[in-house]
Amino acid sequence: MSTPTVSRNDRNDAPPSLLAGSVEQPTFGEAVNNYVSKVRGGDMGSLPAILALLVLLAIFVVMKPETFPSALNIANLFQQGAVVATIAMGLVFVLLLGEIDLSAGFTSGVSGAVLATLLTKNGAPWYVAVIGALITGLVVGLINGTLVARLGIPSFVVTLAMFLALQGAVLLIIGTGGNISIHDPVIVAIQNKNVPPLLGWAIGILSVVAYGVSSLRTWQLRRQRGLLAAPVGVIAIKIAAIAVLVLGMIAILNQERSLHPLRVSIIGVPIVVPVIVTIALGLGFLLTRTAFGRHIYAVGGNAEATRRAGIRVASVRMACFMICSSMAAVAGIFAASRATSVDPNAGGSNVLLYAVGAAVIGGTSLFGGKGRIIDALIGAAVIAVIDNGMGLLGYSSGVRYVVTGAVLAAAAAVDALSRRQARSTGRG
Repeated sequence: MSTPTVSRNDRNDAPPSLLAGSVEQPTFGEAVNNYVSKVRGGDMGSLPAILALLVLLAIFVVMKPETFPSALNIANLFQQGAVVATIAMGLVFVLLLGEIDLSAGFTSGVSGAVLATLLTKNGAPWYVAVIGALITGLVVGLINGTLVARLGIPSFVVTLAMFLALQGAVLLIIGTGGNISIHDPVIVAIQNKNVPPLLGWAIGILSVVAYGVSSLRTWQLRRQRGLLAAPVGVIAIKIAAIAVLVLGMIAILNQERSLHPLRVSIIGVPIVVPVIVTIALGLGFLLTRTAFGRHIYAVGGNAEATRRAGIRVASVRMACFMICSSMAAVAGIFAASRATSVDPNAGGSNVLLYAVGAAVIGGTSLFGGKGRIIDALIGAAVIAVIDNGMGLLGYSSGVRYVVTGAVLAAAAAVDALSRRQARSTGRG
């Protein structure tokens, strides 16, 4: 005897025995139509940022075909955007709450200064210096989170005050006009050395296989539990796209990119790339696969309702600020590695503005409750491409700032319009 089929409309009223494996699953065409409807309803996610990135890439490839798409410049893009991307990933946690952390830039600077001081002046091993830098970030986040979550001070005021305090702390640690050089080979290698080509291929292939297995396993579990699942064709397209992107980048970066290959060879994926990917996967898992991640989205969506549901809202807020500052500390390590030194300007200039811009441009909402780790990476890619491409074209810093600001304003406008459209269609 065949099992009766439960339609989507009757799913909530059907007995549990009929739900397992009997939900009417969408076809490929229906899945596409549902996505189009979702976009029209205001839920665009990172689609605008992806389209902007593709347009920018096409423009700079056409205008600078000799230099922009070269292996040397692509590797430079990854290394150049590492600091902004890492801070932006941490800021996603705070922005999801509808808060802001203006101190993230100088948190990275102070953490870098602590790292350099422990390495150079105190002769500490690299792992001790790294732990010291991370603890510095955690302490900053703990202070910010306590003042915001426990005392109720607006995050703008708290983190602005911390911004000024940390700027002074960098000067006190390094001294006006000072500079602390870093010579530790492990720290320097993070941003200046590369993964051996064979190891790069192995990491890339394993990553694609792991993504594919995870995606198919999730699809299988959803169907077994009677939940709506994307058609297998959609899953296959996603896996294929990831495979082309990852393996294509590895193929490009495994090319010789030294200007003087007979003297020194530069080949392989920069070490910082798999490090950032690992961090992103970990943070993404935390947001999407754990109860803590669901609590973050709940607090950002409606803090009062979340509190009434028994979730400790203050603890969630504190944890998010601590994660944000910890990521800023990691970014400080990356910055110190790239420059092989730390100076009083560490964490200053446009670091914070670019990081906030990266998260927002990628699709993270300034109003809280909407955002993903991948948004920060996409937004950081947009900013890195603008900065790099316009630099190759010879435009001044002023022009680059104007263009980046315009892109950020457009992203904020898209976010506001999307929310308005979502409310009007009943999706918000």
